[in-house]
Amino acid sequence: MTLDDRTVRDLVLVGHGMVGQRFLEAWTEQSAARGWRVTVLAEEPRPAYDRVHLSSLFDGSTAEDLALCPSGFLAEHGIDLRLGDPATAIDRAGRTVTTRSGAEVRYDVLVLATGSVPFVPPVPGTDAPGCHVYRTIEDVDAIRADAATAGTGVVVGGGLLGLEAAGALRAGGLATHVVEFAPRLMAVQVDDGGGAALRRKIEDLGVTVHTGAGAGGVLTGPDGRVRGLALSDGRELPADLVVFSAGVRARDQLARDCGLPVGPRGGVVVDERCRTEDPAVLAIGECAQAVDGRVYGLVAPGYQMAETAARTVAGLDGAAFTGADLSTKLKLLGVDVASFGDPHGTAEGALDVLYSDSRSGVYRKLVIGTDGALLGGVLVGDTEGYGTLRPLAVGGKPLTVAPEQLVLPAGFAGAAGPVALPDDAVLCSCHNVTQGAVRAAVREQGADSVAAVKKCTRAGTGCGSCLKQLGTVVTEELEAAGVSAFKGLCEHFAHTRAELYEIVRVTGVTTFTELRDRHGSGEGCEICKPTVASILASLGNGHILDGEQGALQDSNDHFLANLQRNGSYSVVPRVPGGEITPEGLITIGEIARDHGLYTKITGGQRIDMFGATVDQLPAIWHRLVEAGFESGHAYGKSLRTVKSCVGETWCRYGVQDSTALAIELELRYRGLRSPHKLKAAVSGCARECAEAQSKDFGIIATSAGWNLYVGGNGGMTPRHADLLAADLDRETLIRTIDRYLMFYIRTADRLERTSVWLERLEGGLDHLRAVVLDDSLGIAAELDDLMGRHISGYQDEWAATLADPERLRRFASFVNAPGTPDPAVTFVPERGQIRPARPGEAGHTLNAPVLVAGARLEVLTP
Repeated sequence: MTLDDRTVRDLVLVGHGMVGQRFLEAWTEQSAARGWRVTVLAEEPRPAYDRVHLSSLFDGSTAEDLALCPSGFLAEHGIDLRLGDPATAIDRAGRTVTTRSGAEVRYDVLVLATGSVPFVPPVPGTDAPGCHVYRTIEDVDAIRADAATAGTGVVVGGGLLGLEAAGALRAGGLATHVVEFAPRLMAVQVDDGGGAALRRKIEDLGVTVHTGAGAGGVLTGPDGRVRGLALSDGRELPADLVVFSAGVRARDQLARDCGLPVGPRGGVVVDERCRTEDPAVLAIGECAQAVDGRVYGLVAPGYQMAETAARTVAGLDGAAFTGADLSTKLKLLGVDVASFGDPHGTAEGALDVLYSDSRSGVYRKLVIGTDGALLGGVLVGDTEGYGTLRPLAVGGKPLTVAPEQLVLPAGFAGAAGPVALPDDAVLCSCHNVTQGAVRAAVREQGADSVAAVKKCTRAGTGCGSCLKQLGTVVTEELEAAGVSAFKGLCEHFAHTRAELYEIVRVTGVTTFTELRDRHGSGEGCEICKPTVASILASLGNGHILDGEQGALQDSNDHFLANLQRNGSYSVVPRVPGGEITPEGLITIGEIARDHGLYTKITGGQRIDMFGATVDQLPAIWHRLVEAGFESGHAYGKSLRTVKSCVGETWCRYGVQDSTALAIELELRYRGLRSPHKLKAAVSGCARECAEAQSKDFGIIATSAGWNLYVGGNGGMTPRHADLLAADLDRETLIRTIDRYLMFYIRTADRLERTSVWLERLEGGLDHLRAVVLDDSLGIAAELDDLMGRHISGYQDEWAATLADPERLRRFASFVNAPGTPDPAVTFVPERGQIRPARPGEAGHTLNAPVLVAGARLEVLTP
């Protein structure tokens, strides 16, 4: 219906960031919105995007992946979005806003969502080329462009954004320093113990941390570009790139210029309905100071303010904004960190319950009130219980279990079990959605999946930290109603992993994008992307680094080597069955010696070489491939080893040639990508020296043939393997293993070991036996064919990478200086070899040969 312009009222929104977009969504849900014309004045050249996940742009995501404004949303609601034309002045008397282009826009109600600006310390040189802030997509583009020719980067600021920026620089191959003025990292979110644990974990990854010091000035070279950073304590750090991420300041200049009151530390003063002193002007998000005197820099409070403002403009009552939960859960440089409630225990009489394991990097603290209620906490290194603990802390309910049970390892893993959340507990702090609202969406609105609940309640659409708990509640509610819970892989795919495997196998889909477009939705996530990558790889869809496949892999697959704690990599050549010639041993020894690597015999009878930098990997592989070695796939979810004893060939107790069979099987199944890693073993007699019954599949020789065991597992949750078949001849044995492995790959869930899969498999061992031995499902021929395709299509990933210049381009510590060692990867000598330098130790980078305890190592004296 066309509205008469004389009856239409004008709503102007200044700013189109995350909070601005949420306001528009909340506003368009109001019935009163039909009588309004909406104009949005945006400074940036693109619509609202997800600034929380800005760092994902360094991992291959695009600006389109971060977009928050749904296609067609603006047109559907008649919203006039003016990009790149921000407001420059407000005339409150005339109720108009002037834009940078000179346009004058009338308003009846004005909503300020101008956000914040990065704080850059007022020190000399911050405008030099090579200095950046970390706030927008354009900032990321500029940092990436400079990083391509930089060797060392310094991030000023050890908070959330600062550590994200440091992670991006480190992932880009730069030697990275973090400078934080406070005595610990993330000073607002974590306590001293949590900060110390976080620092250890981050320094183990090769990032150098400097706390208790600020920026004193940027040092420049003759060309005017950055060459270093002077610290406030007199030290100087070399730098080709400096990123300032030392906090933000409310962007309130428009309000100041038009006479609206602002807080003493910035922020437009608003009441509990988000109204400024002028009832026609509202302010939300980081540009506003709430009634509790705080300026909130997190997205969750901003969203709550946006929803409150939308109801205020619509003339509706509702929840006022008087303050917000500042809980956070995130992963910084691969380290899980969370804080919730009152993490510092400011309440009178509050007590701390602590668990700290510096060896594993786990730190947990719960703050308990005098009434036994959980007030807050800090989690570093393991945030598994966050989804349960945060709502309890926010609700201020007394605990029903001893707090010690929630911090000690045995109790913490099951924290979600013994602690029941009340329905008024807030599950999603971003959108203030309670557990009761989620349960009601399932019971009363027919939401039968997490994705459906997200649409009904918006829970889980913010930072995403509540998704696991959200899934638990949805499943519980569905099961209570006798309804099967959603079994899809994630919100982007309603199919299970097994169903997606069948879709790819039958349709011939070869890329994630094609599968998503035809059978999924959205852009994908950290669950579905690597899962689909594994499926594609198991069905032989090209080299793991080619095209889109490469972007879907995790850090180990990205470089065909195992990432270690100090940013170096380990190289594991395949040694089938553990059998190796003296020449092979000599070759590995010479490579390790010449590159200064640490060597160790693995539990799977292989030799692991630790301490290689990214740029060294191709040179190491080249020598290994020339000597007849190939990738041992220690980095992938695939077959690792087939361990063996020496069998009847050498052992007086052996009854079969276990070594020959182990070699045959390892070469047969090498490179077989699967839902999880696979380990196997062959023992030459019942004495079981190869420990076959603790493997995913294990074989024990008998006088009449071979006994096949499946579903075993060592590691964290050991499981004894089950006897699948006895006294098999060699041909039947191999055919049975072929079918077992392909049936597992075809039907298992993501990251599901064979031990868990077998226990979950309907019908268990009997069903598995019927499928692989009796062909009860009529799929034996398909399983045989799939294994045959794998065997015939196998190629060594190292050799294939060496033969392709395009693939080799990624293997450089510094793109502008290939072959230059990464100074952040440091080692110290120990027992005639090297190990990663610990925090505070004077480490060495691998570069020039020096003798240590009789061993020739490549190290550079600092």
